[in-house]
Amino acid sequence: MSHAYFLTGTDTEIGKTFITCALLRRAGLDGLKAVGLKPVAAGTDAKGLNDDVEAIRAASNVELPRETINPYCFQPAIAPHIAAAKANVRIECGPIKAACDLAQQQADLVIVEGVGGFCVPLGIDLSAADLAVELGMPVILVVGMRLGCINHALLSAEAIANRGLKLAGWVANRIDPAMACFEENLATLENMIAAPLLGVVPHGPAGGAIGAAGFLQLPSA
Repeated sequence: MSHAYFLTGTDTEIGKTFITCALLRRAGLDGLKAVGLKPVAAGTDAKGLNDDVEAIRAASNVELPRETINPYCFQPAIAPHIAAAKANVRIECGPIKAACDLAQQQADLVIVEGVGGFCVPLGIDLSAADLAVELGMPVILVVGMRLGCINHALLSAEAIANRGLKLAGWVANRIDPAMACFEENLATLENMIAAPLLGVVPHGPAGGAIGAAGFLQLPSA
C-alpha cells in the first residue's frame, strides 16, 4: 500500500525541498520505493530546469517523467500566482491529482512538496492549502528554526487542523545555526505541536540530504 504526504513549511526559504529530499533518502534507506513531486515551481535556469525539481528527482528512487513530478513550472522566481498570471496559465488541481495518482501506483511513499508557506495563493481562487485539502493527504510541516518560528509553526499547525487535515509530523530544520535559545524553542514547539517530531536536522549536515536522512524518521503509517 502506498502512503502519500503533503509537505509544507512555516515560510519560504526554510528548507522544504532539502527536507523533502532527506525524507526520500530516508525512505530509500528503509527499503522503500519513494518519489517526490513538486507540482508548482517557479524559477528556471537557461535550460528551463528548476533546481528544486531536479533535486527531488535525484533523491527519488522511482523514475517518473519530469512533467509528472512538476506539472506547473514558471520561468521567473516569483510568487506562483503572479508567475502563473504573467504566463496566462491557470493552476488547477486536476493535473496535480492525476500526477499524484500515477506516483502512488508506482511508489511505496510519495511526498508532495508545496510552495512557500501553507496558505500561499496559487491563483485567484486556489491556494496551497486548498490543494492540500483536494489531495486529502496527511501533512508534514517543516519548521525553519529561527527567531519567530514558534508563531509561524503554531499558526501553520492551526491552519492545517482547521481544514480537517491530519498533521502527520513535523521537522525542526536548523536554518539559523546562531539561533538563540535553540533548545528552549525546540522544547516549546514539542510541547505545543500535537504531532510527532520526525527529527531535528542540524545546519549544513555532512553529506547533504543523504546525511540529513540520518536525523529523520518517516511518519508512522
